[in-house]
Amino acid sequence: MVFWVIYHSHLVVFEMGNNIPIYIVDAFTNEKFKGNPAAVCLLQNRQDDSILQKIAAEMNLSETAFLVPLKEGGFKESKDYSLRWFTPKVEVSLCGHATLATAKVLFDDGGIPSKEVFFETMSGRLTARKKKEGILLDFPSNEPEPIDPPKELLEAMGIIKIENVAFARKSQKLLVELENEESVKNLKPDFEKMMQVSTKEDIIGVIITSKGTFPYDFISRFFAPWVGINEDPVTGAAHTVLIPYWAKILGKKEMLAYQASERGGELVVQLDSEGRVNLIGHAVIVLKGELYL
Repeated sequence: MVFWVIYHSHLVVFEMGNNIPIYIVDAFTNEKFKGNPAAVCLLQNRQDDSILQKIAAEMNLSETAFLVPLKEGGFKESKDYSLRWFTPKVEVSLCGHATLATAKVLFDDGGIPSKEVFFETMSGRLTARKKKEGILLDFPSNEPEPIDPPKELLEAMGIIKIENVAFARKSQKLLVELENEESVKNLKPDFEKMMQVSTKEDIIGVIITSKGTFPYDFISRFFAPWVGINEDPVTGAAHTVLIPYWAKILGKKEMLAYQASERGGELVVQLDSEGRVNLIGHAVIVLKGELYL
């Protein structure tokens, strides 16, 4: 059985027990204990889904990423990887901050020579590039469509006045625009009531957003009690919905965004010419070790 250990800041492989290298990385921040923490597990071989779900529950972070090299020889020799993400309760189809965390591990602690890596995921092929201004993630866009406001859900969240409501059907995220930053920051949803509400759309997460004040073009918060995340600190996947939405309103293809959670985090976001989105952010490794199976 193959496992990996950390030696002199690089990954080294030994033929021994069934141990998994594991990291915790704070994503979309350059400060420790800010942004959104994700666990990253480096798997030499694929594991049963039940094991992955148990590990994610044990880590008890909004997402745990599981990475497997798709080329023989291991992590250092590969540019292509299989990447999956699990909350403590379920597998999700896209996670931005855990992808950023994974790229941070590969670029800064993995000793890989490339400045570009590719991930095969449930949301297709994703790219991460190491740049001077941070790590750039190339993601699919999820443009939301206007819908009738789901009144009972909005009431459960304590929302009375809205500017706009839209729904991204592919990612199952509801977007609610409020009148100002204070309305976003002061919101206190009742998560139990949210989960009891029946809606026409199959919603797995709610994005609350408004125009920002300098230097931010827009701010947001993200709530997903249905998948075990009451409030996510910084959510890359939510910004695949926010970017096309605000790009159209503001007439801009590059913006600075802030997610106004307790931990907080910022992203440079771009809408490219092919309709995809770029998320650019920093990340900080705060823990590394081994998981014993």
